[in-house]
Amino acid sequence: MKLLFRGGTLVTAEGMYEADLLTDGEKIAALGERMPQDGAQVVDVTGMLLLPGAIDAHTHLECVCSGIDTSDDYFTGTRAAACGGVTTVIDYLLQAMGEPLSETLHKRIPMAAAKAAVDFAFHIGVSDLSTPALLASVKDAVLAGVSSFKAYMVYDFGLTDEALYQLLEETAKIGALTTVHAENRGMLDARVKAYLAAGETDPWWHYRSRSEEVAAEATRRVIALAKAAKAPLYIVHLTDEESVAAVTQARDEGQPVFAETCPQYLYFTSDVYHGSRAQDYVCSPAIKGQASQNALWAALRRGDIATVATDHCPFTAAQKDYGLRLPDGRAGDFTTIPNGCDGVETLYPYLLTQANLGRIPFTRAVAACATNPAKLFGLNDRKGALRPGLDADLAVFDPKRDGVVHARDLHGNLDHTIWENTALHGRIVSTYLRGKSVFAQGAFTGGQGAGRFQKCNPVQFTSPSLD
Repeated sequence: MKLLFRGGTLVTAEGMYEADLLTDGEKIAALGERMPQDGAQVVDVTGMLLLPGAIDAHTHLECVCSGIDTSDDYFTGTRAAACGGVTTVIDYLLQAMGEPLSETLHKRIPMAAAKAAVDFAFHIGVSDLSTPALLASVKDAVLAGVSSFKAYMVYDFGLTDEALYQLLEETAKIGALTTVHAENRGMLDARVKAYLAAGETDPWWHYRSRSEEVAAEATRRVIALAKAAKAPLYIVHLTDEESVAAVTQARDEGQPVFAETCPQYLYFTSDVYHGSRAQDYVCSPAIKGQASQNALWAALRRGDIATVATDHCPFTAAQKDYGLRLPDGRAGDFTTIPNGCDGVETLYPYLLTQANLGRIPFTRAVAACATNPAKLFGLNDRKGALRPGLDADLAVFDPKRDGVVHARDLHGNLDHTIWENTALHGRIVSTYLRGKSVFAQGAFTGGQGAGRFQKCNPVQFTSPSLD
């Protein structure tokens, strides 16, 4: 089936221009002015922006966090994605101790394939490189279609600096990217113990235990480790002003360091931890202060933040209330609140709203949400841009259609959202996955299991440029 999108403005990372776009089956076939219909079904997008489908490069679907199941599985989470203009998610897996990384991948693909409503790829969180065979399994996973491996500098399953350095060296050698959750574990653990001992249990102390300096020290350290290893580095969910400065300096010096931030860090500040239902905003790293938010926006505008992704990891309101009281009746505290927020359906609408308000160019929103993730994770031969031969993953944005976010209107398995009552200036009105409608007129039009596993190509970066 051919579709001719007529009358709209195409938006890419490079520019905006009025043109028609023709799809043929699953692919983009041609771009041009006043293209003939030639048997294609015309989709009138007059007055609208036609964008590449977004790639949410940071999700945690059908995941167990501290023994608690996230509310979204691979169907409900990707259904929500489709309804927000996201046509690919890159989901995080976590290696079990002693498990070869290719096994971590292969046992998960069928779970996602049976349910996913959009295309999907994977990163693998690494917890065990204690033997030569486990280190060698990084290459096996690359051959199986994984281009990125996550190191946590916190948590019981996190990597030591020795193991992190090994991972950086190995990924640089075989054509992969190490992504890092950068927080100082010792500082965090010491603060948690001290606050609990003092009877400080509410969500504000979640922020104080993971404040700006906790992230900044770890960011500086991992940048130094990557430089020593001569390895590219991707820092996930960047949150604070000092870390932004460290990333900017490294990039200015020519180091291949890339950073991601999330919408919650661009919109909210640490004041939420003093507000109503503060537990709903508990995520890690914690949301920081206004100065840090300002620094994030400045870095996004100038390109030192390459991507915006969600860290989508939602829980029900009852689960979030474990910070007040646990299921067994014991009193909870800030450490018993499951960490994570929703965001996959509001990612593109929020960034495009900010573009509509003039805070960033539309081209920057597309780069951060589609083009750069495709380049960084080895999907740019089929995703992330409007170019003949690529998958016809498309989002149509009406810049004149305002709205307000309400949990009741979202399509994930949610009973609340941190984005409740957020004003949107412009809306995603339709989404196409490989040329087929998956969202139109406010309703999901796709199907469970329609998404496909996307093997990521190996990647090599020797400079901070993605061109």
